[in-house]
Amino acid sequence: MRRAEELRAELDAWQSLRERATGLAEMAEMAAADPDEDEALTADLERELTELQADWGRMDQQLLLSEPFDERGAIISLHAGAGGTESQDWAEMLLRMYLRWAERNGFRTEILEATEGEEAGLKSVSFSIDGRWAYGRLRSERGVHRLVRISPYDSQKRRHTSFALVEVMPEVPEDAAVEIDDKDLRVDTYRASGAGGQHVNKTDSAVRLTHLPTGLVVAVQSERSQHQNRDRAMSVLRARLIERKEEEREAEMARLRGEHIEAGWGNQIRSYVLQPYTMVKDLRTGVETGNPTAVLDGDLDAFIEGYLRSRVGVGDPEPAA
Repeated sequence: MRRAEELRAELDAWQSLRERATGLAEMAEMAAADPDEDEALTADLERELTELQADWGRMDQQLLLSEPFDERGAIISLHAGAGGTESQDWAEMLLRMYLRWAERNGFRTEILEATEGEEAGLKSVSFSIDGRWAYGRLRSERGVHRLVRISPYDSQKRRHTSFALVEVMPEVPEDAAVEIDDKDLRVDTYRASGAGGQHVNKTDSAVRLTHLPTGLVVAVQSERSQHQNRDRAMSVLRARLIERKEEEREAEMARLRGEHIEAGWGNQIRSYVLQPYTMVKDLRTGVETGNPTAVLDGDLDAFIEGYLRSRVGVGDPEPAA
């Protein structure tokens, strides 16, 4: 029934696009037939066309999503790179960017665990974005993100380069095909920190799971009870194990294709330059913009679409005649 409702909503959305396009075409013909037509009608046509094109772009992205778990929500982890306060502040800026992107798309978000920096920013943070297609769209964000700016923490106002690592995993169902044996887990409990009231500060409700065979560590302190945090941590661990399997599969495919894969801070996927000029450029696809303010405010769709099209070998559509 859930799947049927999702498909019904998707069909309704495509039908709505077709009806809106048909209506706009009829209005355009009427305006063309009468050169003295009110300018207000032309302005309305242009505004509605812009909205229709934006909605079409979002729907068209879904046609590029066909990987396992693309329809599911996403779990994102941000890790500040070397550079202390600078990189920690950059990690917090990225957190705001993704939360704003989620807000623009009507998705729910939840901070699962965060480690604050000594002076400012975040050393690391994990959060969930709950919404259909969230993972499929955000998996394009995996990798190292580089920021160049005049540091607000440098009294000499010098330009600094900062790095942060973005990890994106699918929110997977409990019955996903991943077996986690209890004997392979080390469970630690500790007192949560941060917001949450007296209950959070007086009980050992936070949970840290260590998967011994892989060394993966997951910590969750967002829920009020230890049991809830453990369940949430198991869900995140299951997602990490599935993501690791997918990465191993992709690495093996790349090896068979003869590609050379490098990992490290030197392989940033995207650069955000605020000084001495302004630009955000994706180094994998060549998509760029001169408006980093909009990007850092959550306007990521152009970069997401560019990545998805490059993955399937689809270029930009030809402009209409």
